[in-house]
Amino acid sequence: MTVLTAGALAAVGFLAYQASASAPSDLVAPQPGASPSATASHSPKDKKAPANALPAKSGTGQRVVYALRADRVWLVGADGKAQRTYGVVPGTMDPAAGTYKVIQRTGSVTGTDGVPIEHVVLFTTVNGKGVGFSAAVDGSTPKPDPAKETGGIRGSRADTTAMWEFATYGRKVVVVP
Repeated sequence: MTVLTAGALAAVGFLAYQASASAPSDLVAPQPGASPSATASHSPKDKKAPANALPAKSGTGQRVVYALRADRVWLVGADGKAQRTYGVVPGTMDPAAGTYKVIQRTGSVTGTDGVPIEHVVLFTTVNGKGVGFSAAVDGSTPKPDPAKETGGIRGSRADTTAMWEFATYGRKVVVVP
């Protein structure tokens, strides 16, 4: 009985995720306890959700901003305004705060944790392992195994598709504490 209930809950969760991922970001309202990728912000001075506001001192111009403590990413246009923001699940190895550039892009591969991933955008390495943004092909965003060194910063498939389109080779990536 427990197995059937767990299976049903997993199926409902997956279908809910698919429905929310296909809805326009301005129609998706954040739900209490929702995954961090469920909210999108279009303004760096987001008065409705100040926690989603673009961090101060995160650079200028077109760039990706990744906030380590907030586990959040912003895609910032040339005008300095956030075009999109979303929550992420970081790997076990954080990059140092600083400014980087996109150094590698891979359509699909197996991550260092053994999970098939897509839309991989790498911007640095830590301990010889790539650090960058990606999505699990199955759409999952579980917390990483602390016993494994992983540099994958996982987001939803919809969010990392937006990252893939935005973060071309050489795009500036600013990591803030």
